[in-house]
Amino acid sequence: MTLTGREMRTRVDQDGTLTISLEEVALGEPGDDEVIVRVEAAPINPSDLGLLLGPADISTLETLDEGSLRFQVPEARLAGVRGRLGQSLAIGNEGAGTVVAAGRAAKSLEGKIVGMIGGGMYADYRRIAARDVIALPDGASAEQGAAMFVNPLTALGFVETARREGHKAIVHTAAASNLGQMVQKICLADGVGLVNVVRSPEQAQILRDIGARHVVNSREPDFSEQLTAAIRETGATIAFDAIGGGTLGSEILRAMERAALENASSYSRYGSDTFKQLYIYGALDPAPTTLERMAFGFQWSVGGWLLFPFLQKAGPEVAARLRARVQAELTTTFASRYTEVVGLAQALHPDVLRRYERKATGEKFLIDPRRG
Repeated sequence: MTLTGREMRTRVDQDGTLTISLEEVALGEPGDDEVIVRVEAAPINPSDLGLLLGPADISTLETLDEGSLRFQVPEARLAGVRGRLGQSLAIGNEGAGTVVAAGRAAKSLEGKIVGMIGGGMYADYRRIAARDVIALPDGASAEQGAAMFVNPLTALGFVETARREGHKAIVHTAAASNLGQMVQKICLADGVGLVNVVRSPEQAQILRDIGARHVVNSREPDFSEQLTAAIRETGATIAFDAIGGGTLGSEILRAMERAALENASSYSRYGSDTFKQLYIYGALDPAPTTLERMAFGFQWSVGGWLLFPFLQKAGPEVAARLRARVQAELTTTFASRYTEVVGLAQALHPDVLRRYERKATGEKFLIDPRRG
């Protein structure tokens, strides 16, 4: 049996042209430990946009005759994608759908709705190793299982990281997102202190409606004072920042230092002895990260946090435990809500792309290839 379907692909050429297109691909028989899944739902996550659009200048968007899209990557940004020049890459980290064919060792999955991770999900069909899919609970839909990996495991990974590194409370930015709401629900259930940083009263209300105690708005004039007070009350000494660019990470470290100094018994020119950790895991602001390093002493560290390196380091037992929790709480703690569902071809319509590319809090898009 050979199945033919569309697959969304992105390519950057030597001259800085980035092209996004739908390509016809043929999938042969699955191997013994493989399945072929008819993709029925795949979320558009910020990490997917990083591959889809890379550092392209969105204002240069052009529609080609065959429905493909073309952009220009500014010359100054080409160095960041040099490793992918000339390569046509499939897009979509995760998704869900129905298993339509299975190899000899995976026959028990045939006909089941599964969640899956492994790239190339923006397609009509995906051939994938059976180990990279999870059968959904009875009654769960592909839409409910489409985002059961990246956001849920990231949210759990934040809490796991904080515990492993000896922190008792967390600061999280862009906190009203689907991911942020999951972090809040986990922290409430697990008794972990959490300070949520948002940018509007509407976003703050989203979190308060699910039980958040500490929500601060970075656009309010007394943001620094509110943030320091919330950190003092929770004892937060680790932060996970989705923004990346600008000064927000620095402001969080400074607030942690201020809270620590309030309890200092003596002065030190090196600042407090409280260790403060800032992890940057997103790039909602692509500008450079600015750190006012003399404002928060010398006991601190800034690093990047990525899901798959975390899981690799944590080991298979931890990964299995976290996945089991996601599966058990799929329609509660880890439920994702989508503001718009689009077809595979529709996702390449310029107006649609501009809407999901802006990564607005409260907006989440889902691709259902069956819609065209």
